[in-house]
Amino acid sequence: MEEKNKSIGKAVNRIDGILKITGKATYATDYPIKNMAFAVIFKSTIASGTIVNLDTTSAEQANGVLAVITHKNAPRLNEKGGIRGGALLQSPEILFYGQHIGVVVAETFEQARHAAHLIKVDYQKKEGKTDFEKLATSAGAPRGKELADLIRGDALGMLDTSAVKLEEVYETPIEHHHPMEPHSTIAVWEGDKVVLYNGSQIINGAQAAAAETLNLKPEQVRIVSPFIGGGFGSKGGQWANLILTAVAAKVVSRPVKLALTRQQMFNSVGLRQQNIQRISLGASKDGKLISLVHETTTQTAIDSEFLEPCGDCSKVMYEVPNALISYKVAPMHMMLPTYTRGPGKSTGSFALESAMDELAYKLQMDPIELRIKNEPQKDPSNGKPWSSRKTVECLREGAKAFGWANRKVVPGSNRVGDDLIGYGVACGTYPARQRDSSAVIKLTKSGENVFAIVEIAASDLGTGTNTILAQTAADGLGIPLVHVTVKLGDSDLPPAAGSVGSVGAASFANAVNDACTKITDELLARSAKQFFIRPTAYQLIVSENIKNYQTRVDAKAPKEAEQYSAHSFNANFAEVRVNALTGMVKVTRFLAVTGAGKILNPKTARSQIIGGNVWGIGMALSEESVMDPRWGNFATRSFGDYHVPANLDVGKLDAIFINEEDKIPNKMGVKGIGEVGIVGVAAAIANAIFNATGKRIRKLPITPDKLI
Repeated sequence: MEEKNKSIGKAVNRIDGILKITGKATYATDYPIKNMAFAVIFKSTIASGTIVNLDTTSAEQANGVLAVITHKNAPRLNEKGGIRGGALLQSPEILFYGQHIGVVVAETFEQARHAAHLIKVDYQKKEGKTDFEKLATSAGAPRGKELADLIRGDALGMLDTSAVKLEEVYETPIEHHHPMEPHSTIAVWEGDKVVLYNGSQIINGAQAAAAETLNLKPEQVRIVSPFIGGGFGSKGGQWANLILTAVAAKVVSRPVKLALTRQQMFNSVGLRQQNIQRISLGASKDGKLISLVHETTTQTAIDSEFLEPCGDCSKVMYEVPNALISYKVAPMHMMLPTYTRGPGKSTGSFALESAMDELAYKLQMDPIELRIKNEPQKDPSNGKPWSSRKTVECLREGAKAFGWANRKVVPGSNRVGDDLIGYGVACGTYPARQRDSSAVIKLTKSGENVFAIVEIAASDLGTGTNTILAQTAADGLGIPLVHVTVKLGDSDLPPAAGSVGSVGAASFANAVNDACTKITDELLARSAKQFFIRPTAYQLIVSENIKNYQTRVDAKAPKEAEQYSAHSFNANFAEVRVNALTGMVKVTRFLAVTGAGKILNPKTARSQIIGGNVWGIGMALSEESVMDPRWGNFATRSFGDYHVPANLDVGKLDAIFINEEDKIPNKMGVKGIGEVGIVGVAAAIANAIFNATGKRIRKLPITPDKLI
């Protein structure tokens, strides 16, 4: 195919865009299943204790009620089946406020909701561990070995002898994912098999977890999830609501729909936990880093451990001969935390990149030059060579495009009227990986046209997976983009990795590309003709007059990829205006410069980056889930008090991609961008606020009360 006709690298509109804007895209609860019943979950109102009496009589007698399911009558489930957060109605024990304690199933949603309010619960309450500020002082080592201390050299000893030292504490609050589409499921039993229409970032993972928990075989569970209204990690693992929908449908012997309310989302499907990070940096007078200590104290559930790896950026961002990265954890009566966009890297980069800015100010160095001075030639954490690293290019190109030279060095010196103006910069990174994925391509000849169907159990969170896979197939087969149909989001399709951890695009696209290569090779082997230039699959189908042909490929990452350290890297530039009278902050400009390998579609890639930037703005300025330690519940439990950025909160956003060819992580040279888009954003904004005001705020979010 001629270069001008290729799809990859072009800003192609989403092929599913029309379905979405016309309301024809089928999300989890959009399926018009006949004879549908509706379920509503009811929850605990204590954080710790035991249910001693649960009176469901009035609810069971209410109009339209088909069943009330509690720990008294729920079927026995496998609690070790992979469902996160417990709450499967297997015990009267309460481990966190808002734990599921029952499900009402009725003819209508309104009837189920009304009946849920009629249930009376008596508890034997126990004192709960709900105050992180108190528990943090006695936090212990994590149980998981993956977050054992990383020790390189003598970080503490060299810190004491460093010419310039910085020792500060940075705090990030609990955050919630809050995708546009709340978690919801329709369950339909077909004999001993169940179909679950559900938003799942990992289709086959959801299938396996549901099957194990329900004591079924994987082939007895089908997950259908062609469209997902966002997830940000919360739909990466599956939670009890998925299983309880299947249980409810089994109990009433008819299809059941269960959709969590926005308020229920706060204690049903995970969260980003609160982190206290102590950063200590030691440097020479000319700005060369000598020592780095990054100590994280965090929280987790009382019965299960999940920790954000806040030290990940500190492992790899800068050349430091002496480093100590450690974790302490405080178990609490709270919902189990989980992966949240840029897990560990977004929160950890706030601490690290704020500290680097503070060190630059102490040294009277430009913060960009300090970062470049400490650029590592190989991965400091493991000694592996980089597959590629574009941090310096991101900083240099970003500085020119942003107008960094116009930055006033003296904080608080750039004022227009009542507004103080400041510039900030911060870097970020996220690993680039390919995971095992399979794909089937089916070709059909109709006249002189060849049509392709791509089948893969991938997921599309709204990131553009459908489109980039169609582009990949079109180029790989030599056919027009409009002749490609993509089928994904169904566990009946060939298994694939998930849309998590920035592995989706690399894993899915390489599988489809490998399938295109394989089908072309197979058609070429069948042909009796000789070709001096390798033909396309389209040319072979037409020349051999083949009506139908298909093949499957099981794609894996190149073995040599393990010998390298592969990451996406970025540099973030923020301009803020801070009103000197009110303390209100406005991010007037934000520029993200990213080195992320081959960009399959600049339009959807830009959307991913600026989406991460917007969440980073919320992280920096407004987002905070506040737990009331007296009860263990959230005082913030709606969008009325959990503040996400609206259009007027966001200024001009720009995204630049650095040209980068890196085919070590995978054949196509694709690196992830979904996660890295949020990494470093909050720090860039915090650093800009310091440049504007001279006030260093180390605890997020940076609200007006902290500035006036």
